[in-house]
Amino acid sequence: MRIPAWIGALYATLLMQTVAAFLAQSLTVVAPLVTRDAGLAPEAIGHLSALVAAGTALFLLLGGPFLTRWGPVRSLQVGALVSAGAILLAGLGTPVALLVASLFLGIGYGPSPPAGSRILAATAPPRHRALIFSIKQAGAPLGGAAAGLVLTPIAADHGWMAGILVAVVIALVAAASIQPFKAGLDAERDPTQRLNLHAIFQRQTWLAPIFALTHHPALPPLTILAVSFAVVQGCLFTFTVTWLTFTHGVSLVQAGGVFATMLFAGVVARIVLGWIADRMGRPMRHLMIQSVAAAIATAAFGAMPDDLPLPAVHLLAGLTGFLAASWNGIYLSEVARLAPPAQISAATAGSTLFTFLAYLLAPAGFALFVSLSGSWTLAFTLCAAQLALVAAVVALALCGAETKETP
Repeated sequence: MRIPAWIGALYATLLMQTVAAFLAQSLTVVAPLVTRDAGLAPEAIGHLSALVAAGTALFLLLGGPFLTRWGPVRSLQVGALVSAGAILLAGLGTPVALLVASLFLGIGYGPSPPAGSRILAATAPPRHRALIFSIKQAGAPLGGAAAGLVLTPIAADHGWMAGILVAVVIALVAAASIQPFKAGLDAERDPTQRLNLHAIFQRQTWLAPIFALTHHPALPPLTILAVSFAVVQGCLFTFTVTWLTFTHGVSLVQAGGVFATMLFAGVVARIVLGWIADRMGRPMRHLMIQSVAAAIATAAFGAMPDDLPLPAVHLLAGLTGFLAASWNGIYLSEVARLAPPAQISAATAGSTLFTFLAYLLAPAGFALFVSLSGSWTLAFTLCAAQLALVAAVVALALCGAETKETP
């Protein structure tokens, strides 16, 4: 029996999304050790995470020619290799090396959103689009959770450089494993596309992703909501381990376990909520409801008492991850549905560009606020409040622009 093309496509995109997230979170989950050895303040991990997001945003803005020339599968492979090189650079342990490595970790992650959407939009059955995109996006928290479970014990027992070497091996094996899919999924690539400086930096290249958002009236408000979600998710993923370690007195391994609980809950939620969104037939309305619930859960997580038992911390972290880290697949499936077929990669790049700018600015702003105010709880509360406020502001625009499924 012939296996449907979308199954192979989903396997390749899910694997590489998982590995990309694993690599991108590799420094975050061992942040207390990395910042200590580099002589940096604990909250400095927020600035490193911001640089990761900056690198991703840079690729989303200028990476169109690479996707066109290489095709989505080769682009995912190159991204994994760039991330592996960045992690090795981070192993030098100096502040400058960590800054440069963080930027290139983001560049390596950059192909995942547009390449994955291009592959799945061409192969996924429309009636299961939100579910399939959500399964692929489940790789993001899955990769982060795996980083927390795998790298924190290795770093605690053998040093964080040992964890880095494990991450590099995983990147190389994953890149090699999707090679059999290249011929079929990269068939539409354009080998004549130039990759010189003019092609990469010309005005048409960096305006194309932004202009693609004008092709449907629902794309701008959908992007605004995604940016607000990204602020919450970015801060949760960046600071949970550090916050628990330095303010709640838990060990690095225990904090990594809580982080893994949050991310595994996001994995389950992305699949469950993607299925529900398909059944509802109103993915945008689903996202509006979810945003309010996520804001409440995030505020509660940030306000939990210092003496809360560890099982209760896991429970609250899991609820927060379930609601605040599971919007991505539904959102990307809507971008792919609303954009014209020829503009799916560009629209995905343009929309996710703004979400990664949020990932860039939010952790840096969060770290600055904590430094100035001394209050982690207030920082998490403000983070949650902005999501609730943005959801209220864009609700009418989203409902007004919502359309039925197009052929």
